[in-house]
Amino acid sequence: MKVVILAGGMGSRLSEETHLRPKPMVEIAGQPILWHIMMGYSRHGFSDFIVCAGYRGELIKDYFANFVLRHSDLHVDLAAGSITHGRSEALPGWRVSVVDTGAETQTGGRLKRIAHLLTPGEPFCMTYGDGVSDVDLAALVAFHKAHGLEATLTAVRPPGRFGATVLDGERVTRFEEKPADGWINGGFFVLEPSVLSRINGDDVVWEEAPLSGLAADGQLAARRHEGFWQPLDTLRDKRLLEALCAEGRAPWMTW
Repeated sequence: MKVVILAGGMGSRLSEETHLRPKPMVEIAGQPILWHIMMGYSRHGFSDFIVCAGYRGELIKDYFANFVLRHSDLHVDLAAGSITHGRSEALPGWRVSVVDTGAETQTGGRLKRIAHLLTPGEPFCMTYGDGVSDVDLAALVAFHKAHGLEATLTAVRPPGRFGATVLDGERVTRFEEKPADGWINGGFFVLEPSVLSRINGDDVVWEEAPLSGLAADGQLAARRHEGFWQPLDTLRDKRLLEALCAEGRAPWMTW
């Protein structure tokens, strides 16, 4: 099953870091948060990734183009004009496509732009390139298949600065702005390719008409996650994630 990661936004609320790089490339404990997200999927057996790049996407391309180089010894024979890799760390068996989906494209538009890379009739995972969690991703896929709907999201309970996802059992009914308490959309979706028919251009925001339409049509399930979930929105969030790693208390690092 393919995993699509939205990694094209500017991350303006983290401008201390993102004036130099896209937010998914902001480092936590010496590795981009994008790597942390992919390692989380890899632990559950996922290895085929599509990264939807945009703002400063060349840095994401450079990162993966030089991934083996970064994690291996290097032997250069100047006389022979050859370069070989030596001993390396245990490398994940990933297949990664980094796709330029446009600097100004909205989240839904980015999904539409990679439709040709999806397997027809096969569900795919989707998440954002700026948040980590200890969600059981294999169980999420099983949950999605058991419910037989077009889309499944992961519902989480974060601080109250986010808009709420209103649930009726295991169905999403609507969305509300700035609740005092409750569930929110935490990303980590499983989607059928049919959801892309709800997106008709680059300016479509996935979290607006497509997601609300799925909820209104009774086609959006929610799997509650009571565990760890943390987005990387601000410098304060970065410091929190760094501190958890430094203290050996990073719940998402389960590999």
